[in-house]
Amino acid sequence: MKINAYLNFDGKCEEAFKFYESVLGGKIEAIIRYDEMPEGGDFPPESAKNVMHALLTIGDNVLMGSDAPPPYFQKAQGMTVAINVDTPDEAKRLFADLSKDAEGVMMPLGETSWAQQFAMFTDRFGTPWIVNCAKLMHTA
Repeated sequence: MKINAYLNFDGKCEEAFKFYESVLGGKIEAIIRYDEMPEGGDFPPESAKNVMHALLTIGDNVLMGSDAPPPYFQKAQGMTVAINVDTPDEAKRLFADLSKDAEGVMMPLGETSWAQQFAMFTDRFGTPWIVNCAKLMHTA
């Protein structure tokens, strides 16, 4: 079993996924538009060129998303996409790139009791993120 995030956007899915592809070093495997669905579908005509489904692979991880047609779009709440990295430098790079023009930074990148580097923010597309570079924990 694999669990992955499925993100919803208000018309900016393709732009967001191209941004995530470049920042996260992934590969967009699919972008399917509403008017390309072989099954057809009942969607507003202004949504025809919006993204019905996007798939981005990053190593063995998957991020998926779509432009939710009106009136179904809602900003993300009660969830965060968490990225765990091995080095403080990678945390710094990801935070700098992903948080550029962010909607908000709840916790700027810095050291915590559990992490060499940790940050919480909402990117310019409305996606909430955590970037975490854990400390090595010693147990007795």
